[in-house]
This record gives sequence, C-alpha cells and structure tokens, in this order.
Amino acid sequence: MHTAASTRGAPAIKPLALACAIVLSFSTGAVRAQDGNPSTVVITGARFPSVETLRPIGATVITQDDIRRAGVNDVNSAIRKIGGVFGRQSLDSSPDFALDLRGFGTNSAQNMVIMVDGVRLNENELANTVLSTIPIDTVERIEITRGGGSVLYGEGATGGIIQITTRRNVAGGLHGSVFAEGGSFHEHDVRAQLSQTAGNVSADIAVARQGSNNYRRNSDFDQTTASLNLQTRFTGGRAGIHVESARQDSRLPGALSLAQFDADPRLAATPNDFGSLNTDRANVFAEYRLGTVDLAADLSHRERNVRSNYLSFGSNNAYDGRQDQFSPRARWLSDVGGMLNELVGGVDLTRWKRKTTASFSSADASQSSKAVYLRDELRFDSAHDGRIALGARHENFDKSVVDVVGGVAPEDRSQSQNAWEAQASYRVHPLVEVYAKAGQSYRVANVDENGYRASRDILKAQTSHDLELGTTLRRAPGDDSRTLTARVFRHRLDNEIFYDPTLNGGWGANTNLDPTERKGFEIDAEAALAAGWRASAHLQHVIAHFTDGPNTGRELALVPKNVVTARLAWVPANGQSADVGVQWVDRQRYGGDFSNTCGARIPSYTTLDARYSIKVGAWDVAATGLNLADRRYFSNAFSCKGGIYPSDGRQLKLSARYDF
Repeated sequence: MHTAASTRGAPAIKPLALACAIVLSFSTGAVRAQDGNPSTVVITGARFPSVETLRPIGATVITQDDIRRAGVNDVNSAIRKIGGVFGRQSLDSSPDFALDLRGFGTNSAQNMVIMVDGVRLNENELANTVLSTIPIDTVERIEITRGGGSVLYGEGATGGIIQITTRRNVAGGLHGSVFAEGGSFHEHDVRAQLSQTAGNVSADIAVARQGSNNYRRNSDFDQTTASLNLQTRFTGGRAGIHVESARQDSRLPGALSLAQFDADPRLAATPNDFGSLNTDRANVFAEYRLGTVDLAADLSHRERNVRSNYLSFGSNNAYDGRQDQFSPRARWLSDVGGMLNELVGGVDLTRWKRKTTASFSSADASQSSKAVYLRDELRFDSAHDGRIALGARHENFDKSVVDVVGGVAPEDRSQSQNAWEAQASYRVHPLVEVYAKAGQSYRVANVDENGYRASRDILKAQTSHDLELGTTLRRAPGDDSRTLTARVFRHRLDNEIFYDPTLNGGWGANTNLDPTERKGFEIDAEAALAAGWRASAHLQHVIAHFTDGPNTGRELALVPKNVVTARLAWVPANGQSADVGVQWVDRQRYGGDFSNTCGARIPSYTTLDARYSIKVGAWDVAATGLNLADRRYFSNAFSCKGGIYPSDGRQLKLSARYDF
C-alpha cells in the first residue's frame, strides 16, 4: 500500500493518423451543458472563486455533466479518461493510478500538485496522492492546469496543478441519489448522496462501498467512504466544514517478469501479500467580502495510516502520518484606469509528521514549511481580452528525522526556495487568442528520498525554468462550439531529484541529476459536430532527456513520447446517451533503464471504453465496457523486461441511478 505492454490483436492506431483525425473540426477549453450551449462555470485560477474571464490561462475543465456522461466511478479515472492525463497502473490494486503531467515518470506524483477545495493533498513521501477516497458524486468540477505553478501552489508544481472542487451550491430543499453497479471480476459499487438546504444552511452527505476482485489473482480491493459537508451563507460570505473518512483493504499481487506476463498476465507473484490504508480529513473554511477585498482561509487536518504485510519477504510495515495546513489569503479587485486588476496574496503554513515501524526503519520524520506569495493580474484592452500577470513566492522548509533502526544519524536541516511567474494573453484576431507563460518552479526532496540518498548531505532543491507558448482558435467570435488550443512547452531542470539504479554498486540511490529537460507540445480539442454530438481530444508529445553531463542525450524512463485521448459523445434529446473513448499510448523505456541499454521497451497500446445509458423518469440505467478489445498490456514496469504490473483486461458493468 505504500507506493512509490505488449498489445495483442488488432494493430495499435498510429499517433500521427489519430492526431490528424482528432484535430479536424474539434474545439477546446469551452465548458458546455449537454445541449452544447455554453454554461456558466466558476473558475478558481487565483485560489479564489472567480468569473470565467479570469480563468487559469490554458486550463482544462471537467464538469459534473462530463463525469456523469462518461460513467467514471472515481476522480482518478475522470482525470485520465476525460482530461487526457496519462496514468500508470497502480501497485496496490486501487483505482489510484500514478498520474503524470508532462513526462516525469516514476516521480510524477512529486512534480504535480493536487488540491481539493483549496487544500493540498500531496504527501511528503514517495506516495501517490489518493483520490479514490473523494466521493465522485460530490465533485462539481476538476481543473487541470499544465505547466509550472509554484507561485500559487508551492513546491512540486512543475508538471502542473489539478484542482478538485466539491459541491458548493446546493439547490433548495431535499435532493439526493442512489447508485448501484455490478460487473466483471465481482466489481460492485453502491453509493448514496443526500443534500438538504434550509434557509442559509446546507448539508451534503455521501457514503459509498466499492470493491472488486480485479483482473489479477490476489488483487482484491475493498473501500468504504463517507463525507459530510456543512456550510452556512451570510451577508458577504460563507463558512463551513468538510469531513471525510475512508477505509481501504487491498491484496498486493506483486510484479511479474516479461516471461510471466506473456504466459499469464493474471498471475500473482506474491499471493499472500496484503495491506490497508485509512485516511481521515477535516477542513474548516471561510470566505468573506469586505468592500472590494475578498478574504478566505482554510484550516485542515489529515491523518493517514498505512499497513503493508509483505509475507513473501517476511516484512510488516506501518506508516502513520498526519498533516496540518493553514492558508489565509486575500484578493483585491480594483479598477485601474478602466482596467480590471486582481491582486492576490497569501500565506501557506504546513506541518507534516510521520512515524515508521518496520524491520528496516523506525523513522520519526517531520517537515514544516512557511510560504508567502503575491500575484497581480491586469486586464487591459477589453476589446482584445488582454491579460498580463506577475507573481512571486518565497518558502522556507525545516526538516528533521531520527531513525535508530535504519542507521540514519539525527538530522535537522533548513532550506529556502523562490518561485516567480509571468503570464500574458491577447486576442490578436476575433478568432485567435495567443498566450505566453514563463517562470521558475521548484521542489524539495521528501523524507523517503533523503532517507536513501547517494551522499551524506541532504539532496539539493530541484529547480525548473518553465516556458510555454499557446494559441486558441475559435470558429466565430464568441462561439466556443468549435475551438482548438495548441501549446508548446519546455522545462529545463537543475538538480532534478531522481532514483539512479546505477549508484551504490548497483543497489541504487536517490540523487540530484545532471541538467535535464522536458519539452514538447499539447493539443486540446472539442467540437459540437451536430445536434446531440460532441467530440473531444487531448494529444501530448513530450521528450524527456538529459541535456548535460555524461548522460547527455539519454532518455528518462517511463515517459511515453505520445499520448492521445479522444472521446465521442451522443446526447440526443430523448433520454438516451452514449460515450466512447479511446486512448493510445506510445512505447516507453522500462523504469530501470536509466542507462538506455535495455534491448526492449514497454510496447505501445490502445484501449477502448464505451458507455450507453437511458433515462426513464428519475432512473438512469447504463451499460459500460472498459478495454473492450481485451488488450493485454502494461504501463508500469520497473526493470528491464521485469517489475511489470499488468493492466486490466476487458470489464463489463451494469448500473442504475435514481435521482430524487
């Protein structure tokens, strides 16, 4: 539970052909209701609710309607299947795939920030952010902003930021839904959600029980979640509390060799291993408008208890962590010579602690950070939607660790880092908008990376100089029914924090790499093709390699050069709907191929998903199919022709929802 493809059958779709097919007539970025007309969506680009005209530059937005239509059951799947973000198979049988923005491979989770209702979810350890515990029925929208964002969101935001917003506005009276689903591999998902508004007070309760035997043997997964959201509105603002609790139990099937995968991808290499994850989170929030100034604050507490029982290796491990965050901030909206100006400033205070109990470690580790940031955005020349923004951040980190069993001498160290950004956008033609983003982002080594490193000194902070240029094309002025956004990007990194398997006589260690680079381009597209028909797509092309030192020119592992995701939705006005999604992932180097000497690569693969539903009164009945072509493939492998975690085979599901 503590985490860090050969395609058979029809040939994979070639990336260039698929990309060309996607781009034709498609549109991006617009958020629409099911009938294809523009809908009003609140955007939170500056960590405040805002109007759509101040949306994050270059952001992708997933709405609750998008989630329902695609039939995804968890937030991670929504980000991958609708948002086009590449994800690698989880190691613990859970739906929490390792999400990767802009090709950071095994360290993707440490180079991306995930926020839920203004609260940072990232861990100060080598673990993926757990999203399956967020009740999907409470999610109002998901915003994906690719590229550096350390000014507003702190360390680890080089690849981008994913913001998840749960329901803020509850309609008056009593509303709710019940949902039940069953499918292949004994998959079951039962959910209930209830909302009540009385005057200025509203409550939202959601409970769920999910489970599956999963594709592989010894990969059972079972999870129970519950959440409560209480809020009250008053003149000038609102305040409330959000509480969430989740319990997970997983069987751990382990990794296979390529020979084992070819013989039987459902095999369990570790048939007796298992683990559990318990998480509890509480967040108190408040927002208040004082004249032209908006004030907001979040105070959160999170506890995380992990148990891993690796009976195959005779090891039982326990990780108990807790994190407290306090984030007060302010925004001043003003008129400067007839131009709208948005000035945002705030403080982020975080305290994290973890206790480890294992045969190899008894580490008591802690980290606290203090950050201050300021960002100003000016809207000028309203006829051309001109925008320019500048921002800066300073953050201090204090780290300490004591580990007698692990033989690590007591440490108490401090580090400081700075970030900056400059952004601008301008409508150069009624149909063409261009934008540019530049900045510096950073991340510091977490407790696991510093705990197993190549030198006596703690690892240096990783810095990245980020650059992005983009353009959005529209069919007609003010018409978002067909738009196309294309952007090119480059991240030049110094002291990238990474695991080098060639160090320590082949045992490997975490270290600071010679200069590296991520560069490429992305295309977002979405189109209302005809009455009731919508198409959308995302294409990412990324090159991740060394730019200096003895490894110059070598590729970084577990980074597919191309990922293409496309969806076609049919939503006529008769209660029926259908949604088809395809994803093609290019081949990539095995995770352990640091020296680029492995004679093989993880093969490319294509997956096909589809859903059909019909609505009769308050009932919505649907049939869903995942990996319909039943491809044998894998996206996660940590050594040359080994360390393979197979992805799931074909799965068919039936579901029913009742709304009241």
